[in-house]
Amino acid sequence: MKKICVLFFVLSLGCAKTSKVKKDSPALYTYDVEERIKELDITLAPQKLPKGLKIAMATTSNNLVYLSGNGPIKPSGERIIGKVGVDLTVEEGYEAARITAINHLSILKEEIGDLNKVVRIVKVLGMVNSNSSFEDHPKVINGYSDVLVEIFGERGKHSRSAVGMASLPWNLACEVETIVEIQP
Repeated sequence: MKKICVLFFVLSLGCAKTSKVKKDSPALYTYDVEERIKELDITLAPQKLPKGLKIAMATTSNNLVYLSGNGPIKPSGERIIGKVGVDLTVEEGYEAARITAINHLSILKEEIGDLNKVVRIVKVLGMVNSNSSFEDHPKVINGYSDVLVEIFGERGKHSRSAVGMASLPWNLACEVETIVEIQP
């Protein structure tokens, strides 16, 4: 009986230590991510699916969040449209990609509740509406990537593809999809 009591006591201590480790685990950031967003004068706004689409803007599986393709739609509903290099400059394309990143952050916050839970940005696929002679796709999608690094620091650096497309939905200047790792 003494052995059973001692074993139970040892197991209880082990469980207590395990829960304490989880509870006291170090924060991912030395700053508050959501405060950083405010410091950068970025406003997150609720996002709506365009009419007729029956998809999820974000899907979480285990500790990964998959953000559906999204584009540069301002909070007013105005879309940034046209082919970069023809209708829009590279700088305007960069700004379009930046707006897309902010839209994704809004969706991500809605999905996970607290952006401090982001472990890292894993993968970005950036598609630029351009003609076949355009070659500066990475410069455009840098607008998206730069926002993530400004907010998440090293955890915002990601693997990425930046490619050209002959057309995009609604003639949007760009479309981006992203995979994010989060704390469970």
